[in-house]
Amino acid sequence: MISTQDYLWFVDNALDGLVAALEQLGDDLANTRLDTPGANSPYAVVTHCLGVMEFWGGYALAGRSIERDRDAEFRASGEVAALVGRLRQAREQLVADLDTLDAAAPARGRLDDDDTSLPLGRTQGAVLLHLYEELAQHLGQLEVTRDVLLASAR
Repeated sequence: MISTQDYLWFVDNALDGLVAALEQLGDDLANTRLDTPGANSPYAVVTHCLGVMEFWGGYALAGRSIERDRDAEFRASGEVAALVGRLRQAREQLVADLDTLDAAAPARGRLDDDDTSLPLGRTQGAVLLHLYEELAQHLGQLEVTRDVLLASAR
């Protein structure tokens, strides 16, 4: 299995990319949705990433009790600096959650049957892969959204 240091290197690259995109956009564009049905603002996408980290790292991996309003993640708006601060706190929490890692053991939080029937919900190691998968996927979404918003603002 990959070391936690190596895993965090990949996570840090994704988080750094989220931060860079938000900072390039600034407060106004970070809270703007593309004119496409179902589109989310960059701020909402990153807020959702925080929810992903809390659920998959905090609940599924570490077994911490959490409260998550997934729908509210997609309605979120605010200042970039505050969101970047929350990302940094989430990264610190993930480091603490990794202290409990037993990669081959089942997830600590009770997951839906749909999740446990897939590799992503079977072991703590797979939970971590899924957490990174989600961050990488949403980073790509954010980068495309950033590019479109910056081009349209010119």
